[in-house]
Order: sequence, then C-alpha cells, then structure tokens
Amino acid sequence: MIPLSIPHLAGNEWTYVKECLDTGWVSTAGAYVSRFEEDIAAFTRSKYAISCMNGTAGLHTAMNLLGIGRGDYVLAPNLTFVATLNAISYTKADPLLIDVDPASWQLDLKLLERWLAEHTSITDTVCTLREDGRRIAAIMPVHVLGNLCDMDRLQQLSEAYHIPIIEDSTEALGSTFKGQHAGTFGVFGTSSFNGNKIITTGGGGMVFTQDEHLATRAKHLTTTAKTDPLDYFHDEVGYNYRLVNVLAAIGVAQLEQLPDLIRRKKHMDAYYREQLGGVGDISFQRITPGVDPNCWLFTFRTGRMRELLTYLNDRGIQSRPFWTPMHDLPMYERLRYVTEANNARAVHATAISIPSSSGLTDDQLAEVVGHVRAFYS
Repeated sequence: MIPLSIPHLAGNEWTYVKECLDTGWVSTAGAYVSRFEEDIAAFTRSKYAISCMNGTAGLHTAMNLLGIGRGDYVLAPNLTFVATLNAISYTKADPLLIDVDPASWQLDLKLLERWLAEHTSITDTVCTLREDGRRIAAIMPVHVLGNLCDMDRLQQLSEAYHIPIIEDSTEALGSTFKGQHAGTFGVFGTSSFNGNKIITTGGGGMVFTQDEHLATRAKHLTTTAKTDPLDYFHDEVGYNYRLVNVLAAIGVAQLEQLPDLIRRKKHMDAYYREQLGGVGDISFQRITPGVDPNCWLFTFRTGRMRELLTYLNDRGIQSRPFWTPMHDLPMYERLRYVTEANNARAVHATAISIPSSSGLTDDQLAEVVGHVRAFYS
C-alpha cells in the first residue's frame, strides 16, 4: 500500500529521544520543550510560541484567554476538520458558520463582508449580531491544506468590526502570505503536529502570539496554572495541556528537516498538477494570490470522487474523502450557516486526497498517477 500521509522520520529523532530516555527527562519537564518552542518561533518569525498537547488544545486555550464563553459567537468556515468547531464548543460559545470560496476552499471573504455589513452592529468596539444582540467574539479562519485566504482583507475586516482573529493554522506550518508565516496574523495562531502533518511529534500543538502578556498567560494556563516551582499552588482553573519532553525532542528533530520537507511537498504538488491536469474532469485547488503554500496534502475535485476513491483504495493507493461540512454533522446541523450556494457541500462531494507523504519516491508518485489516469481511460 502507498499510504496517504505518514511521518518522515529521517533526522535526529532517535538521537534526541535516546537522550531523553538516557537522562530520564521524558515527561513535562526537560530542555527539549523550551528548545522546540524557541526553534519554531524563530522559524515562523513569531515573537512567542507555547507548546501544548495538540492543535485543539491550542485553539481552546486561545479562546479562553480572549474570554470567549457562553452567549458568544465565533465565526468559522463550514468546511474544516471537526476539531475547529469542537474547540469552540468547549467554551460554550456557539460557532457561526461561513461558507467557503469554491475555488480556494478558504473562507469566502466577499460573503463574510456582505454579511457583516448587513447583520451586525458595533457599540463601544463590540460587534454584535443585530438579531439577538450577542457578541461576535472572534473569527477563526482555517488555512485548509496549507492555503490561506487573503489575510490583508481579513485583517481589515477584523479591525473594522473589532473581531479578533484566531488562526486555525494547524495544516499550514511553513505556509506564508506575502512572506508572513501562517499563524502570525491573528491575536493567536495554532499548529498541529499530529502524525499526518508536515512535521509530527506523534501528538502535539503550538500556540503563536505576538503579545508577551498573552504568551505568559498561555503558558500559565496550559501548565495547570501552577504559580510556584516547589509548592502545588494554583491560582485559577488551568489545563493539563503540556507537551512532554520526549515528544518535543521529536519535534526539534522534525523542525530541523522542515525546509527539505516543504521542498519535497512542493515537488509532489507540481508533479501531480502537471501529470493530472486535463485528466477526466479533475480540477485543482486555487492558491490565493500572495500565498506560498506548504502543499501539505494533495487534494483535487472530480465528479466521480466516490468511484475513484473505491478504485484507488482497492489497488493499494490510500485515498480519503474531504471532511464532512460542519453543518451536515448531527451535533452542528442547527447552527446558523451563512451561505448562498453551499460551496462547502459541493467541495466535500467532489474532493479526494491522494498519497502525499514527504517520503514518497518518484516511482511511487508515478504509480499513483498511473492508477488515476487508468481510472479515467
């Protein structure tokens, strides 16, 4: 089988993990946690990076620090992995869904701008929904597959309507918009290091912020709000969201390889686009002008998605459909959904992800392409 997206562990992972095991520093204390935070902050040119146990925990932490809770709305795209909305739900706020652009699969900013103008009011720098007077506390763009929406325009909307941005940049480590790294545009950004991401720690995440006070608060909240290195004194309800040292060691080793991994992903993306362009009814995600994507997971659209999905998996080419839109999940089907054409559902019905591991050989890429071409012949 050619897998969909598996880790590429070809650097110092064994060396650094062995050091953790040899010294006994395997848990929540140890030098690799701080080193990972410092290294990734330097790579992304973020002022602060705070490690945590996964991307979902990072989003939850960000919303807690902005005081988001019951009675608030958080704007989010209808096309995303469920963790985005789950994190909002943990705070007891209500997600308010926005449709996506049919070409880029990112937040539809034209739709969002019209909706904000027609349905919201601003009083004392607080944006509320006119219909019920409830606060719109944040907007959470999701950088789907490492692409981004027009972040200049989103920041303009954020400032005009006093709605802070929390970036779900869990798929976009290494992606940039006009040279600025994903995760560094909003009040907070996040990364995920799940096993299928461009770099992995097995499980893990990172919170980015440019604000020193918020960074200090994020570290405090994610480490059980413990105030003293000796005594077990905690000054608020915190969370045990810490990243352990042995996983951070893997992260340090992975981050050392990230530029090479991105180059390999870009090679893969260019190859697939060249070899599959014009085949059947295949169409590709449009990359937003100004974006340099990390090309994390290659995904394309076809009206024969379900047939192709079965065909490829039956032949050992591991492929997956896109996420079910949030509005089509039972726990979220009653949410307010701003849409004109339900692009999210159309993308989901036609999108298929094919093998995109960083370690794929050129022969394996050619094998994948050969099977896709054979399906349409």
